[in-house]
Amino acid sequence: MKFNIPLRKNKKLQALMNRINADQELFQIWKCANVNAVDRSGISDHGEVHIRIVANAALRIIRLLVKGAIEPSVVTHHGLTSEDAELIVVLAACLHDTGISVHRDHHERYSLFIAFRKARELLEGIYDEPDLTTMVSEILHAVVAHDANEKCLTIEAGVLKIADATDMTQGRSRIPFEAGKVNIHSVSARAVEDVNIKKGENKPVCIEIKLTNSAGIFQIDELLKNKLRYSPIKPFVEVIAKIEGEMEPRLFDSYSI
Repeated sequence: MKFNIPLRKNKKLQALMNRINADQELFQIWKCANVNAVDRSGISDHGEVHIRIVANAALRIIRLLVKGAIEPSVVTHHGLTSEDAELIVVLAACLHDTGISVHRDHHERYSLFIAFRKARELLEGIYDEPDLTTMVSEILHAVVAHDANEKCLTIEAGVLKIADATDMTQGRSRIPFEAGKVNIHSVSARAVEDVNIKKGENKPVCIEIKLTNSAGIFQIDELLKNKLRYSPIKPFVEVIAKIEGEMEPRLFDSYSI
């Protein structure tokens, strides 16, 4: 399956996507990361599927922000363009969990070792110096700052942090939990039916979350709320959770402690 994102006539993004799809090493790093996450650590998917979801979510969010007159940091501080900001969030999404191929713990730091080389490889020729170094630096900041407790210094890093958290539907929680164990982590993860990113009524971005059970509020409170706390895009994002239907489905038969 090829890596696909909506390009919208962004020629640099097209060139980047072509390079990503031709990079066998990157696809294998994603696979190795997922083996460490799922097979060896027993947590949710952090591989190729997660990367696609996060990249598309990040691209959607940055475009909504720009449409809402929010200027990306690479434009404000380096004189580049909103199209360049799109490459930053997409490539940062592609590289943010590569460190899990080394170890799940502290993977944000391990990702930097891999992301520095891969970002330069994938962007060389698309950008010349000094813009190449600028782009790589912005990507590395976004990668390390996707940790929930790490402060984001750029709009783009804030976008990746939130995009990462939106991959939470039907058990795809970003909060690690032991598969098969019944607790608030596993039950709440199963309660998220859908996440929709759209233009907000009062803010540029609305993240609308459809729940099948009120337990899903835990995911929003512990994950999205926590990541928004250290994100500079917090003032521009509204989060709305809705429970569909009149009755909540039973998610487990019995619970004992």
